[in-house]
Amino acid sequence: MAILKYKTNKMTKFVALYSALKTKSFKQVVLFIVNKLFPYKEESIKISEIYLSHFKNKCGIEIGGPSNIFSIKIPLYSVVKTLDGCNFSNKTIWEGNIIEGDNYIYFKNKSGKQYICEANNLSMIKNEKYDFLIASHCLEHCANTLKTIEEWLRVVKKGGAILLILPDKKYTFDNKRPITTFKHLTEDYNNNIDETDLSHLTGVLELHDLNLDKAAGTKEAFKKRSLDNFNNRCLHHHVFDFKLLEDVFTYFNIKILDLTFKKPHHQIILGVKQ
Repeated sequence: MAILKYKTNKMTKFVALYSALKTKSFKQVVLFIVNKLFPYKEESIKISEIYLSHFKNKCGIEIGGPSNIFSIKIPLYSVVKTLDGCNFSNKTIWEGNIIEGDNYIYFKNKSGKQYICEANNLSMIKNEKYDFLIASHCLEHCANTLKTIEEWLRVVKKGGAILLILPDKKYTFDNKRPITTFKHLTEDYNNNIDETDLSHLTGVLELHDLNLDKAAGTKEAFKKRSLDNFNNRCLHHHVFDFKLLEDVFTYFNIKILDLTFKKPHHQIILGVKQ
């Protein structure tokens, strides 16, 4: 009986694995097998002189943080002089409850000012206040990309750095979605799209890979959460690759200093405001 039970459990796991993989492309199956054979190990990026020159002992702002990536993978928190933070609400699914004021705790005993406002409306911050701006896995959650970048650049000094990290769709639940076109971003800007926008919802619901987003739950739960996106901001409005990010930076005359991919899914772009 024990042998029969073992064989039954093994067959059940095989069937489950087959069902999960049969809807994948050949490339996705290969990636799955490679990741199983060679599991990803967390590692940090050695901060080069390019990074140090724009962040060490500098004053900046982070949108949508704090982020573990800036503690470990790109350890900037330990070298910056001061860092303020901006979140869209007093409560988010990532940070929990947030209080506006001098309590943006981002690294050990280091803290800055916490702002509660939209990423594309930093009106309480004066022009060119900061030496740099950083944002990890934030821009894809913003409905109007160009308006958002325009506002981020406003609060950064000339010669200041902007460091963005966005997911590579090939390794995330966006793997079935097409890359957003730059034309689409300009149309959003010209139409003054705001955070109430749900024009991408149909495509998201159809192509979102729930197998890679267990936190989203069932299709019904995911749809319910998505319809309430203004309150939770979980949707990825746009899907980026390095080409689209380069187009955005070129549009704003941001000099690109670094383009790096880092496992498991991070697209990293560093530029300087001209």
